[in-house]
Amino acid sequence: MTGQAARFGSGSAQAMGTRRFGRVNGLGLMTLAGREIRRFMVVWTQTLMAPLITAGLFLMIFSIAIGPRRGEVMGVDFTNFIAPGILMMTVIQNAFANTSSSIVISKVQGNIVDTLMPPLSAGELLLGYLAGALGRGFLVALAIALGLYVVLGLGIQHPLWALTFVLLGSAFLGGLGIVAGIYANKFDQMAAITNFIVTPLAFLSGTFYSVEALPPVLNTITHFNPIFYLIDGARYGVIGVSDSAPMLGLTVGIASTLLICLLAWRMLATGYRLKA
Repeated sequence: MTGQAARFGSGSAQAMGTRRFGRVNGLGLMTLAGREIRRFMVVWTQTLMAPLITAGLFLMIFSIAIGPRRGEVMGVDFTNFIAPGILMMTVIQNAFANTSSSIVISKVQGNIVDTLMPPLSAGELLLGYLAGALGRGFLVALAIALGLYVVLGLGIQHPLWALTFVLLGSAFLGGLGIVAGIYANKFDQMAAITNFIVTPLAFLSGTFYSVEALPPVLNTITHFNPIFYLIDGARYGVIGVSDSAPMLGLTVGIASTLLICLLAWRMLATGYRLKA
């Protein structure tokens, strides 16, 4: 019996070994990533359709209320100017919501242990959660971009730049969502982080205006907001104009994403607020 158990254990280990990519648990990583993607795809009317409608309402309200009087901004029609900002704002809000809600719900329901028990490293957990944020962010961006093309005839001037900033923004806010989800133990704590940190950063980052219109002090403060560079970079990708150099935005975006993902990895590795 012992020999059979040993052979069974050896066979299981070999089977698991064939599912690993070097030192990476490929099967576990793909399972977690698949779970995170299925989470938002199952309720697509809430996670994909609702953001599209919300973005459309923002665009319609600002166009009706301000558009006729505002004229052009940086040589671009006001409606076309704010469209990429609304797109990117919606993308990052949904990427943040995907990772933060997944972790908080698991903690509140007490089943976070189901994610922590499998043989997944902190890096694999991080990548699995980020896969959901990237997938949701990309699909939200795609839906809104198609809507903008149909309604406004707005194409994409620099597709590669636009895609890069969409994925970078999704990764940055996805990482921030992991950090917030780990820190928050209750839904009201998560709501406070969303309402007092994420939403103001998204709204006060040039989404609906050019930062050149701000007073010097506010202009300077805005340039310390990494989300400003993400929105500005997406605007460059879509309509070809921006308040700052796209390469600067790319550099700040990559640096900010690496830092927040490093913090998220550290929290996952130490089990901070995850393990009793």
